[in-house]
Amino acid sequence: MAKETMKKPNSKKSASGRSASGSAKPAASRKRSGRKAAKKKKRGLIIGLEVLGLLVLLLGFYLVRQLDKIQRPEMSDDGSSVNEGIQEDTVATMSGYTTVALFGLDTRQSGQLGKGNRSDTIIIASINNDSGEVRLASVYRDTYLDMTTGKYNKANSAYSTGGPDQAIKMLNKNLDLDIDGYLSVDFTALTDTIDLLGGVEIDVDETEIEHLNNYTEETSEVTGVKTTKLTQTGLQTLDGVQATSYCRIRYTAGDDFKRTERQREVIQEIVRKAKAMDITQINEIINAVFPKIATSYTNAELLQMAPQMITYDIVDTTGFPFDRETGTITGRGSCVIPVNLAENVRQLHEFLYENYDYQPSSEVQEISDQITKTTGY
Repeated sequence: MAKETMKKPNSKKSASGRSASGSAKPAASRKRSGRKAAKKKKRGLIIGLEVLGLLVLLLGFYLVRQLDKIQRPEMSDDGSSVNEGIQEDTVATMSGYTTVALFGLDTRQSGQLGKGNRSDTIIIASINNDSGEVRLASVYRDTYLDMTTGKYNKANSAYSTGGPDQAIKMLNKNLDLDIDGYLSVDFTALTDTIDLLGGVEIDVDETEIEHLNNYTEETSEVTGVKTTKLTQTGLQTLDGVQATSYCRIRYTAGDDFKRTERQREVIQEIVRKAKAMDITQINEIINAVFPKIATSYTNAELLQMAPQMITYDIVDTTGFPFDRETGTITGRGSCVIPVNLAENVRQLHEFLYENYDYQPSSEVQEISDQITKTTGY
């Protein structure tokens, strides 16, 4: 009987006893492969982070470059001339808000946003830093106030004389405010913004449609944007020219007082539409509108504020002065006269800051007394 031949065991076996030539690799080889895979994964992660960082950096450069298109007229070195007589409690209350002045200019030359142009729209926006609630108060353009020089005139003449710098000082001095910054726009900027948002929903009544259509001719000529005239009243989508023309109507019941209501209505609709816009629309608006805007805010401040703006809600609007008369003043024409400016300013602080303990400063009281002396109101 033949002997059974015994095979020598393979001296190179894996931990499982299988040959190195089989499906399993030796432990050392597996460790080397594992280290290589980990290194590749780590390199891939690093490369991914580098790409992400580069994209963020490029996006940042893009935004800053776009922000650089915004106009920033020089402001004086003496600050915003806040009244020295304001009570500490009032200052503390206002510090919980961001107060912004919004100016709509009557310039017929797009992008000309400095002095020499009257601010036919003057709106004070108070933003509650905790809740994001926004309140808008229109200062009627013909309001008889101190221009900060001891001379009295219509409120909109301050911007014309000294640009946004003097306009802000005028508001601070007469209204006991501490305005943080401003934003100025013209017809074209407003028209372009509304068009890029796809229009705004406005309910046009029978007393407004004729005046709106009349204004569209000049608005279209100034902005270079074509439009059509409205053929019916009621709730409808207005394009940029139509909505801008709607903001300009003043020849209906309520005159300029009603016009400021229309302006605030359009602003509310713009905010509502803007909160739902996508990144493509944002870029289009930035490209089209930023060169037609002037502001005191730096690029860093705007970038910091941008994420918060989407959460803002306009909760209330009003017009100032609350108690008023219309009268003709020699050398100034027809003016809106605050009936007791100090009391009107008290009501304004109650509206903007929910400050029910505010007391007018000595500066505001002096201006109030002078207005009464000059006008009899």
